[in-house]
Amino acid sequence: MNMMINEFLQARRILWKKLSRRLLHLRMIRSDEAERLRAERVLRGKEQNNTLQKADFVVVSFGKSGRTWLRVMMSQALRLHWNIPGHAMLGFDNFHNMNRQVPKIFFTHDNYIKDYAGQPDSKSPFYGKKVILLARDPRDTSVSNYFQWKFRMKPNKKKINNYPAENSDIGVFDYMTSQHGGSLADVIGFLNIWAKEADKITDFHLVRYEDLRRDTATALRELLDFMAIPVSDKHLAAAVEFSSYENMKKMEERNASSPSGRLAPKDKDNPNSYKVRRAKVGGYRDYLEDDQVEQVDKLVVSTLDPMYQYTGPTSKQD
Repeated sequence: MNMMINEFLQARRILWKKLSRRLLHLRMIRSDEAERLRAERVLRGKEQNNTLQKADFVVVSFGKSGRTWLRVMMSQALRLHWNIPGHAMLGFDNFHNMNRQVPKIFFTHDNYIKDYAGQPDSKSPFYGKKVILLARDPRDTSVSNYFQWKFRMKPNKKKINNYPAENSDIGVFDYMTSQHGGSLADVIGFLNIWAKEADKITDFHLVRYEDLRRDTATALRELLDFMAIPVSDKHLAAAVEFSSYENMKKMEERNASSPSGRLAPKDKDNPNSYKVRRAKVGGYRDYLEDDQVEQVDKLVVSTLDPMYQYTGPTSKQD
């Protein structure tokens, strides 16, 4: 019964968001596209801020930083710890609705709240919250965003977040060094603002994708300790195994997904259209010439805040 209620509430929220945005478009039918996109960003920011203020924890990340992997891991760990039935992905309050001990967890890419708050260089809406920041080397993040834009992203998302035009034939390096959404400059700017604001957030925990890849169990344990959730070693190990790259790849190949279709390929015959694509550390090098690698490495070293410790070229790892 609880699962059916959760599905109903989730469907109602999605429907309401779609209806709100459609009504906005109708009201602004005579406005130019730039004005309409700005208004939609504010509307989305208002929706997200409302959820943020109700959350017990917030998981923030730039797109393509490994959030789905972390989310699958957390879902399995909490499901086992609190004996949550079913196979749903952890959402804002779906687990909480089945067991009130489970905290409300808001997953956000923090794209729009600044538009609603009118403070692009401040994270003041997050100051009183318990924040988990998932960071990934911006070089790998930018390359992953390139393939997300090229093969998975919806047209309106491309427009509203300043990605290249629908039929653009821009290459990986030109994309990374552009000023488009998901470019290297965009990812670095996002991370730098969070680094500047981190000290103003009392409860702040940084998780690096590379640390998760290097020692998944330890990084996950540190995260759960920050959340004060005493998951047993047995359940933690099971969550790590369940969320392995190989298992997630199989789930996507079987089109296993949440009701929102979060874990499903756009084209089963195109490996670059998969949500779970490569999961490589330092994989950006595979798409660039040596001189291009040198350029992006210098850009990261010279402009990214040292808090993240991405201070030199990243070696490739599986």
